[in-house]
Amino acid sequence: MIALKITGIKHFMARLLTSDDFDLFLLEEASISTYNTFLIDGHQNKAFYTAEEWEDESVRPYDLSEWKTVRPICFDLIKGTRTPTAFRFVLHLIPEYAASILQKGGSDLSPAQVKAFVLNIKYDGAGLILVSGTALHTFLPDKTPDTLWDRALKQFLSEKNISYEEL
Repeated sequence: MIALKITGIKHFMARLLTSDDFDLFLLEEASISTYNTFLIDGHQNKAFYTAEEWEDESVRPYDLSEWKTVRPICFDLIKGTRTPTAFRFVLHLIPEYAASILQKGGSDLSPAQVKAFVLNIKYDGAGLILVSGTALHTFLPDKTPDTLWDRALKQFLSEKNISYEEL
């Protein structure tokens, strides 16, 4: 787990909300505080779908909503002349990308052992902090998944020209 302070907040927000750069993530949760506090639960709502749609992976490939489908809603809530007082996003890397990180890192772990590589994004009115995390299905004394995810996240930010300071 690492904590990174974003030094170019406007650039980061443009990448997050108006480009497809973060579309390799799923949304677990969002909280955006402007004139109201808006909460978005990224878990798919089973009652919305027919039984066939719920089981059809082409309709609903993940249990969480894809960031690319929720991104325009979040953008609409944040855009404007006034900066939000706060926001928080909890994103999970799409499982296929998580498997790729493990494979490229030479890890012996099965992708099935990793529940999620998590990216927490928090803005408190003064600064924007990213915190990485790894959710596992079982306890592992090996911290290799954490290390691989932290390294991949920093590489991703560098490729997108997103500047940060390690905390």
